This record gives sequence, C-alpha cells and structure tokens, in this order.
Amino acid sequence: MVGVGALTAGLLLTSPQSAEAANLVKNPGFETAGTGDMPYCWEKAGWGDNDFTYETTSDAHSGTKAMKVTLTRRVDGDRKAMLTESTDCAPGVSVGKQYDLGLWYKTTTPDANVTLFRHDSTTGWQYWTDVKTLDMASAWTQATVRTPEIPAGTDRITWGVSVYGTGSATTDDYTMEQVADPLPPATCTGTNDQCANGGWSVLPTQNPVRSMHSVVLRNGKVLLIAGSGNSENAFAAGTFTSAVYDPANGTYKVIPTPKDLFCAGHVQLQDGRVLVLSGNKAYPVAGGHGYEGFKDSYLFDPGTETYTRANDLNDAHWYPSATELGNGDVITFGGLREDSTGSVTADRWSDRDQQWLPTWKVNQTWSFWGLYPSMILMQDGRLFYSGSHVFGNNIPGTGSAVYDYDANTITQIPGLRNKDERDQSASVLLPPAQDQRVLTIGGGNIDSNPDANRLTDVIDLKQPNPSYVAGPPLPQGTVDLGSGKVAETGNQGKMYVSAVLLPDGKVLETGGALHNRANPVYESSIYDPGTNTFDPVTADPESRGYHSSAFLLPDGRVMATGDNPGNGSWNHNVSIYTPPYLYKGTRPTITSLINQEWKYGDTQRITVDHPIAKAELIRPAAVTHSSDPNQRFVDLPLSVDGNNVDLNVTNNPNVAPPGWYMLFAVDANGVPSVARWVHLTGPAALSPTTAAPHVHAFADSLSGKESGPGPKRTSQAVSPTISGCDRHYGSLNVCVPTVFPAQVRKTPAARCAWLGQNHYGRLKVNGGDDPLGLDRNRNGVACEKGDTGRR
Repeated sequence: MVGVGALTAGLLLTSPQSAEAANLVKNPGFETAGTGDMPYCWEKAGWGDNDFTYETTSDAHSGTKAMKVTLTRRVDGDRKAMLTESTDCAPGVSVGKQYDLGLWYKTTTPDANVTLFRHDSTTGWQYWTDVKTLDMASAWTQATVRTPEIPAGTDRITWGVSVYGTGSATTDDYTMEQVADPLPPATCTGTNDQCANGGWSVLPTQNPVRSMHSVVLRNGKVLLIAGSGNSENAFAAGTFTSAVYDPANGTYKVIPTPKDLFCAGHVQLQDGRVLVLSGNKAYPVAGGHGYEGFKDSYLFDPGTETYTRANDLNDAHWYPSATELGNGDVITFGGLREDSTGSVTADRWSDRDQQWLPTWKVNQTWSFWGLYPSMILMQDGRLFYSGSHVFGNNIPGTGSAVYDYDANTITQIPGLRNKDERDQSASVLLPPAQDQRVLTIGGGNIDSNPDANRLTDVIDLKQPNPSYVAGPPLPQGTVDLGSGKVAETGNQGKMYVSAVLLPDGKVLETGGALHNRANPVYESSIYDPGTNTFDPVTADPESRGYHSSAFLLPDGRVMATGDNPGNGSWNHNVSIYTPPYLYKGTRPTITSLINQEWKYGDTQRITVDHPIAKAELIRPAAVTHSSDPNQRFVDLPLSVDGNNVDLNVTNNPNVAPPGWYMLFAVDANGVPSVARWVHLTGPAALSPTTAAPHVHAFADSLSGKESGPGPKRTSQAVSPTISGCDRHYGSLNVCVPTVFPAQVRKTPAARCAWLGQNHYGRLKVNGGDDPLGLDRNRNGVACEKGDTGRR
C-alpha cells in the first residue's frame, strides 16, 4: 500500500486535473456516514482552551444533513470540521495550479473563516493559510474563494471552516474544482536577456541630497531624508535637508528639514504620515565621545510636504528600530543616547493619543538591542528579532529572539549562523506574510572587518519551536578591491544588502560591499520563497554600499539610491531596475476600485481587464541601513466572477498593520498591474460585530532560554568607535577603518596603499595621537611620501 500511495502522489504532481473535472470533495454534503460520530471523509480538528460540540444536523442546505460546529466557551484556539487527512479523502492537487472552493453556510458568530492545510511530500501535513472570513448569516449563504497557487512539494490539501469565537457555524455542500489556466505562456517583449534578468538604467537627474533614508509615500512619491547627510560641513552650518522625488515626472523638491535626522528611525503611521524619531545630536570627537542621539521626533505630512514637531521620546535613540504594531502603535528599541551610551529604554508611540507614552506606561526589560535591530511583528503580536542589526557584534546569546511585549519576556531562538557577522545584513518577512517565514541575507562586522559573507538563513515561525535553517548561499558577483572589478572568490559575499519584496511574490536582493565602507560588490539576484533558490540577474551598475537603499515603486520597478564610502564621498546617481516580469506581456489593469477604505475581514471588489492569478497588499518602504522591518506582502485570496474579482482581506491586524498599502493584481505569468492605493483602517474603527483576528498557535512551544526584565539601569556602555571609524584621521565624514581588511598587512605602508587605492586623499591627523603610525614625519598629515618611504 505504501508503494501505491507514493506512486499516486507522484502522478498527482505531474498530471493536472481537467479544468472541467467534477467536484473534488468526497461526501460534500455529509450524507454518507463514517466510523464513529463524524461523516465519511470528515474529521474533527482544532486546538486551544475552549468548549465545543460537533453535530450532524438535519438543518441542511440540500439533502438531509449538514455539519454544525459550536463553541460555548473560548479562551483561545479554534475548532473546525476538515476533510480527512488521508490519501482517500484529501483532494489531490497539482503544483502551480489554483482551485475554486465553495460551500454554503450559516453562522451566529463573526469569528469563522475558511482554513486550508496542505500535505508536503517531504514533511507531511501542515497549516497553509486562511483564505476567507465568513460574514454572519442567519440564512443559507454561499461562500466561494480561490486558493493561492499550490506550493512546490504539495500533493494534497484539506480544508474546512474554523470557528474561533463563541457561537456556531453550520456548513453544507462543499465544492472544489481546478481553475483553468487563464493565460497562455508569457511571450517575451524585450531582449532575451531582459526577459531573463531584467535591466537597470541610471536616471539623468541626480538625487540632490545625501539621503540615507527612503520612504515611499501614500501618493506614490518618495521622501528622501538626509539631515546633515553625514557631512561635517552641513552639520556645522546647520544645513539639514530632505527631498521629495516624484517618479511620475522625475523631479525632486528639496524640503526644509528641522534638525539633523541623519540616522534617525522612521515608520509610516496608519494615516499615512511618517513618524521620524531621534537623529544625530553630535558627531564623534577623536579621543572623546562617540555619536550622540537626541529625543526629538517629527511628523512628515505627504500632503503638505512639511515636518511638524511631535512630543519627545523618553530617551534618545540614534539608529533605532521602529515597528508598527497591529493597533497602530509604534515601538522602538536600541540606538545611542545623548551621552553616546546604548539606550536600554523601550519607547512606545500611542496611535490613540498621538504621542509618545511616558516610560511608566511602557513595558521595559532594560535590554540593549543594539543599533537598527530588525524587530518584525508576528501574527500573534509578539516581535521577532531576526538578528539583523548595524555595527559590530550581535546581542549576547544566539543572536535572535522572540520578544513578548505583554508578558515582557525574551526567548532566544537558535540557528542563526555566524551571529556576530550579520552586521548590515537584511531580513524580510517573506511573501506572503501569512506564511510567517523570515529570510536573513549576508552581513559582516565593522569591528573585525572580515570579508562579508554569503550566508542566508530562513526561519518558519509557524513551527512550535522555530529555528533558523541554512538557506542557499548568496550568489557571487564582482568586487572592486581598489584597482577594478574582479570576480568574488571563496566565501566572499556582501554587507549593506538591500532586499525588496516584489509583486510577483519574490525578493530582489541588490547592492552591498565586501568591507566596511569599502570594496563595492556588483551583484543582484531574485530569491524565490517557493523553491528556496536565488536566480542571479543583471547587477546595478552603480556602487551601493553604506547609506544606500533600494525599494519598490508603485509601477513595479525598483529604485536604488545612495552610497557613502569611507573616503566621505557620495553617489548622487539613482538607478532604476525593471524586473523580468515587466518584459513578459501586457500588464493587467485594475480598471475599477470600488472602495479605497478597507477594514479587516472585508471582501473588496475590483475589476480587471484580463484574468489575474493573485492580488496582494505591499506595504510601502521605509528603509535605511539594510533595515525595513515593516516591509510585508499580504496575500488577498480571490473570489472570481469574470473580470469582477472579490479580494478577501485578512482579519488579523498583526498580519497587515493598519495604514496605506499598494494593491497589485498579478496575472498567471507573474506580470503585475500598476498599484492602486488602499487604506486599511485600524481596529479602533471596527464595529463590535467585526470578526476578531484568527490568531494561530505558531511558535507556541519555544525551548530557548527565556528571560524577563533585568534590573533597572540607565544605559549600556558602548565604544566611541562603534561606527568602525578611527577619528584620529581625516574629517568627521571620513571613515578610516579601526581594523583594516585581513589582506592588508599591518604596516603603515600597506595601510596607506589601501587608503590610496580607495581614494581617501589627504588625511589630516586629529590631535596628537597617531595610533596607526601613518604620520611618520609628524607634520600632521597622514600617508604622504615622507610617511611611507616613497620619493
């Protein structure tokens, strides 16, 4: 029997059902009795602390029987009647295909939705996704929804209705049919190289400001924040700038900026304004203090294109995290205080009060999370610290953790490789957000300055006790070691990585450098979450290292800007990447959007001009230093009636925090529409009858070391050389490394040669110290001929 089952599964993967196939659900109306108290091919499922009953009732839509699931008491969890997880009863499916699901129902609770499980041919049965929230209905009502494309390795699925609030759901007459392929295979509309690898172009107009912060606004424009732009002259002059770029006409508008927002934090609030928190109070002094943060915060209004002052944070946070929570609040950790020490204070912005809360209203662990710690909101409201951060070593322990704000506990998560070499790696919540998987890419360490690595690690937060597992190595490109581009060798990868979620459900990684503010790497690739593979594509022709960023535009292209090498220069050129999907035929168009204001659990109708395979919400970027922990791609399962498509919106604000999103419709060839903007409003706007979030029991059996709040303290001691720069040489915006790359011999001549190859120019010696011995003739200038023995 095992051999027959395996053979059947293999045939199902390679022999798709006919589009006109009969109903794939066995015993769809519960008319055939099974063993025990459940009908044939149906079983009880669910979890949590609740009281429940299952009943085969005569109150049927058709025939004589229907299934009724009732919860009379609930603390957590759900109950559901599901198609039995067996070869006989669970419908076989084909990878890459979609299936229309239907049922008739009556409910006395808004807390019910259609839930799918899938059978992976390697790992067995596992939760897949929720696809539709059922509106309350006292009379028989039909619900239909289309599955996402069947993931790789899946040979069967099972599904049913989850009840996760007190009340009942009665269901009958289930249907499941394979969807006909909606489009012929894509026809290349460009060159073969463009269709395989996409293409980059450099815009004719340069970015007028030295921006290291990029925020895509709800009107499609881009806010580029520079502050002083890492320029000592601008800081001394009090010249602080931002610019707004308009992709529609390629123009820039320079915006007056109230303070040095250089290396601040930023996040979009649910009303579309940008909250900018902290920034740079002071640059380091040789032999003295390091960088200093400040407590100010500001709101940028996309409509007026102006900044206004908000209330102060309780502590300064230069290089902070900034994560929006499911209720619209924002929480921030880490960064440097006004005295250059590390902040151990968590600050929380209240969406209701429109201000930062006082410290006593915010749970505190008094932990230092580092600089720009990547804190990703999980589907149950906890925060996953991915291990991506900026500057030097990671936090103690395993380098990754789950923080439960309500319980105020931190649990270490295992598996992240080389945790102290993930400085300026990138972490993204993979598409779709409902899958709760995170990818971490590359990184290095500015303190020890090794070659940046090729490591990628993936974690599935749906698992009871999740752990990072090794992903495929990052593809290699070319690197400029100071005398032109050469191929990367060995384990050479990159830090300062940019990772961008694309509307076809893949991830573009691009840019980076081999060492701290030196040796740019020219390599781009597209990661496919379904196959866990990287596909090398055309590389950005511009160097994109420190202070660079890349982000998705509403037209489906990717914009890349910035680069600030150690010699203090700045790359003002802007690159645009056109992905391969824009060379694969006519784009679908969203011809009508009935409602721009959306709520959780909604069904929202759009009209398209030709068939689509999926639709999604993508949160607009707010990125700096490889970090955008709020970036996410939220699947919108479809219900299709010709060109009218109903989109089923998640009812969980932790999956899609409130705010403005880009809505893309994508056809079967992966070609996206131009985005339309929609506004997902927060829980405060919900009515009492709106469905509660369907929160699943993911990551609920963590076995890592758990800690609660430590003793209250003021701060964490931090080295003044935290940025990896030796301030004894050059100006404030020049970064002579405290540790040179390993291949540079530890002699003044070798170090001076490396500095020359990387275009550092004339380096003044600051003060009386010359710790690297670069000013042998003691004339106050490093690496002149008299210092290196050259004539």
